Amino acid sequence: MNFFNIINEELKRLEESKTYKYEVPLQSPQDGIVKVKGRKLVMLASNNYLGLSNHPAIKKAAIEGIKKYGYGVASVRFICGTQDIHLELEKKISKFVGTEDTILFSSCFAANEGFFASLTNEKLGFENYKDVLYSDRLNHASIIDGQRLCKPETTDKKIYNHADMDDLEKLLAEDKDKNYRFKIIATDGVFSMEGDLAPLDRIVELAKKYNAIVFVDDSHAIGVCGKSGRGTPEAKGVFGKIDVLTGTLGKAIGGAAGGYISGKKELISYLRQKSRPYTFSNSLPPAIIFGAMAAFDLLMKDKSIVKRLHENTAYFRKQIKNLGFKILEGEHPIVPIMLGEAAIAQDMSRALLKAGVYIKGLWFPVVPKGEARLRAQISAALTKKDIDNALDAFESVGKKMKVI
Repeated sequence: MNFFNIINEELKRLEESKTYKYEVPLQSPQDGIVKVKGRKLVMLASNNYLGLSNHPAIKKAAIEGIKKYGYGVASVRFICGTQDIHLELEKKISKFVGTEDTILFSSCFAANEGFFASLTNEKLGFENYKDVLYSDRLNHASIIDGQRLCKPETTDKKIYNHADMDDLEKLLAEDKDKNYRFKIIATDGVFSMEGDLAPLDRIVELAKKYNAIVFVDDSHAIGVCGKSGRGTPEAKGVFGKIDVLTGTLGKAIGGAAGGYISGKKELISYLRQKSRPYTFSNSLPPAIIFGAMAAFDLLMKDKSIVKRLHENTAYFRKQIKNLGFKILEGEHPIVPIMLGEAAIAQDMSRALLKAGVYIKGLWFPVVPKGEARLRAQISAALTKKDIDNALDAFESVGKKMKVI
């Protein structure tokens, strides 16, 4: 059997197992209302939490970036791909998240891949050493893949039960007297399948007690969580106390592309020398840099955007429960609507698409068997009327399918 026959057989298996990922193309900008096959739909599947993907100020800034600095940089940072605007955005992010310095990447996936191996695979003056990583069981794939790049002969990897601080402390206590060089606790700030926030206040306490550093991927929280949108650390009362923060510019912050790592100046300077995805990837283009800076400026000047997101989220969570749907409790704009069986989630997402709501179902292996769900994602771009229209569709489809 040749290469392409094997690939075709695997594609057939994916379709039969209902894990094949179908794309539904948009015919419009990403916004609260989108167009699909000529029809207008309420968007409940996007990471466009603040509604900035199609915001006039962001579009104007992106156009200005191209006019002033061109379409692309055609280089990596250390050769000739650093423009003064890259440094300006890094300073702006640092100020917003409360760290000393920031390094930009092409994505947060690249940032997470570039962090762990650049530390644990380097001797840094230690001939015989070993590091240890403590990772939440539900961490994002980018954290998992980043940790896979760490050499097993230099790095121990331990998994603690999701958000279980007793389990984490048990692992830390077991290693208390072991001569590890680095101890790194790694967690998502917000877990994208559940919509729950990591208990960062407790994690920071445990890190201090057991001499570990804290790594947080705050991609689904930056611009979203906390009173001013400064992320999970703000929401959990530990702003400025996280050792390593990673995040994305591709969700709430304009929704285009790009990621970052923020932390102490020494760490960021080191990563500029040793992080391979940074060293060998083209710099972010000017349009994205200008758009992201405009997004942060909006966040710092206009507190109503985050407030509107929080109000929309609270309203949708309350009303979807009132209709009789079971959701995972929380406060994040990610609202998992629990349906149980994969077939129900698949059929309901298709029915809602026909009823005017763009939403996606999640099932095994993305989530555990028996925990299939629809993942609603609320945006500040939605009006109350938009949300009510979506709720009407949920009620109609839910009753027809005998889910409620």
